[in-house]
Amino acid sequence: MVEATSCGGVVIFRGKILVLYKNYLNKYEGWVLPKGTVEADEEYKETALREVKEETDVRASIIKYVGTSQYIFRKSHDLVDKNVHWYLMMADSYYSKPQREEYFLDSGYYKFYEAYHLLRFPNEKQILEKAYNEYLDLKKSNLWGNKKYF
Repeated sequence: MVEATSCGGVVIFRGKILVLYKNYLNKYEGWVLPKGTVEADEEYKETALREVKEETDVRASIIKYVGTSQYIFRKSHDLVDKNVHWYLMMADSYYSKPQREEYFLDSGYYKFYEAYHLLRFPNEKQILEKAYNEYLDLKKSNLWGNKKYF
């Protein structure tokens, strides 16, 4: 078994969540949160911000760490045990542009329940729920968007 580590973000702007639609060779792959592989000598926070920027062209800032998801999948002849470290992030606008080179055909911001039902993978739904609850707590405390607290 091969171990792999990725980092990504639950990116929020004005209460809406950024998701991507992936379609590889006309094979439905579904809606996902932006994430990607950690590069050599890169910290997890750097990976998460870089991957969000690469996959969606969104400039975001990290608010807080929200947890890890884990799953196993087959790639060629190997089983891959993947850990993904997730961050709650705040975008600076509604702008997004999917990275076509990675087979992302669409991206956009959706209300929580829309994003939740669009997401294909249960582990991403769990992280979305956790991150969104963190967002609601921060918003209720008037801390969302007030960077001096983070």
